[in-house]
Amino acid sequence: MPELPEVETVRRGLAPAMVGARIEAVELGRADIRFPFPPRFRERLTGKRIEALDRRAKYLLARLDSGETLIAHLGMSGSFRIEEAFVGEFHHPRSKDPKHDHVVFRIEGGKIVTYNDPRRFGFMDLAATDALDRHPRLAGLGCEPLAPDFDAARIAALFAGLRAPLKAALLDQKRIAGLGNIYVCEALHRAKLSPFRPAGDLANARGGPTRSAGALAKAIRAVLEQAIEAGGSTLRDHRQADGALGYFQHSFDVYDREGAACRRPGCRGAIVRNAQSARSTFYCPTCQV
Repeated sequence: MPELPEVETVRRGLAPAMVGARIEAVELGRADIRFPFPPRFRERLTGKRIEALDRRAKYLLARLDSGETLIAHLGMSGSFRIEEAFVGEFHHPRSKDPKHDHVVFRIEGGKIVTYNDPRRFGFMDLAATDALDRHPRLAGLGCEPLAPDFDAARIAALFAGLRAPLKAALLDQKRIAGLGNIYVCEALHRAKLSPFRPAGDLANARGGPTRSAGALAKAIRAVLEQAIEAGGSTLRDHRQADGALGYFQHSFDVYDREGAACRRPGCRGAIVRNAQSARSTFYCPTCQV
């Protein structure tokens, strides 16, 4: 599933074509994707100007001049392309089969933005912009890991007294919104923290942050920012809409490297893969404690 950096990459790729432009027409290839489209979906979008394109966790938010916001989630295999150029080619290949083109936006100025989703786990919805925080998909989402106030103190407050494994706590979207399996594995390795360590260990007896909480906050921000700068985790021989390669998967230290030597200088360990909460956890048992 695309994670926060991939969704942010998509947002940045779509913004030049969509922000400030009017939606001239909407074509639907079917009546639903994961869920049915909301009532009068085409009519509520047609003729509306896109005032901003934002991201909340793994959701894209196109704010319209009608006072509504288009909410889009990529699911497992969803992708956008502008005419024939993909906006983000990620670690797993994106479909170009037109039979999976479910939504086509004809944008003012001649741009065509197409949503393609072979597995149909993505979805789109419309909601009042001033009530977005009460939308069932957005209500209850945790803090943004790239927000200015995401620091050691915030992590300590979120995890104080929590006995759940650290990795499971980081994947809990009600605590921290947008983190996924790949980047949690990478951040934990950078912070030298075991994914199985109790999350509550990152708060001291008074509820304040430990040194490990500070290391983790810095690692999460660094991994996400570097992944976004790289265009997300993308295939080697594909390009984004602006012609730039996405290549963060070539910087993975642990993810998908089972049996390989740990890349931390001085560490003689090897990367191990374990199942954890129905997901693959990659880590170095030698230097992550």
